[in-house]
Amino acid sequence: MPKLLLRILLSLSVAVSHRTLADDAFLENVAPGVYMHRGHTADIDDAARGDSANLGVVIGARCVAVIDTGGSLATGRALRAAIGKLTDKPVCYVINTHVHFDHVLGNGAFVAAKAEFVGQQHLADNLEASSEFFAENFSAELEGQHGAAVVVLPMRRVEREARLDLGQRTLLLEAVARAHTETDMTVLDEKTRTLFSGDLVFRERLPVLDGSLKGWLAWLQAASGRSYDRVVPGHGPLDEHWPASARTEQGYLEALLKGTRDAIAKGIFIEDAKHSVATEALKGWQLTERVHPLNVSRAFRELEWE
Repeated sequence: MPKLLLRILLSLSVAVSHRTLADDAFLENVAPGVYMHRGHTADIDDAARGDSANLGVVIGARCVAVIDTGGSLATGRALRAAIGKLTDKPVCYVINTHVHFDHVLGNGAFVAAKAEFVGQQHLADNLEASSEFFAENFSAELEGQHGAAVVVLPMRRVEREARLDLGQRTLLLEAVARAHTETDMTVLDEKTRTLFSGDLVFRERLPVLDGSLKGWLAWLQAASGRSYDRVVPGHGPLDEHWPASARTEQGYLEALLKGTRDAIAKGIFIEDAKHSVATEALKGWQLTERVHPLNVSRAFRELEWE
């Protein structure tokens, strides 16, 4: 995309966010005390990218937990305002499920709430390492902020698991070994058996591989043996049929694994593999054109020396 057009799109993103984020239906009640905001289906060069991830809110007797804050300060502020319409309880925890911009750039909207920011053990280092990238490439979403103001780092690092008490309601946080990224963490509301999976679960929009293909499939296999009443995915509609609904994602990732291994065994070069591996598994997925070749490339690099 020409740089001038990209800048124009980015300059529009804040205005678009203000128009679409003011809706009173910003949060959907999916279970008692549990809310979800569904992000737009928007790729990296879309003006709506600042509101492209699903976000969560859980309200306890004492306080509120936020799960991911969106890809812009405007989205974070809209989320904070929507919570204020639901309850006057304070936001005590802001939990980031992983490092990607669309889940963390709204963190700054919750600094004034004096909430404790929580993430997987590798998240803080990854966010810090990404701060310059965020400032340069998401200036519109960050409203021109730089340096330490770019994104708020987690204060509490979860190495394996942790429980957060919201008052008569406990959240179970589980760190995940390298999968979608190396910073993944899930959040389970034990009271309603609602899992916030972050981007470990994609629905409708093609999964994005930024960690380990084998690790991601291992997580899916383990999670498929667990019982959840509903899963809030990182992208796409609420999942109320776990684990049957995860089979489409698992099928794509398995096809990516098999296809990449076959290409490596046949001596196919990575540039050619991008256009031939697992293409039959793309049917029904959205935003495949840019993402799938990247997935093949990352899978190729992971598997070529196994």
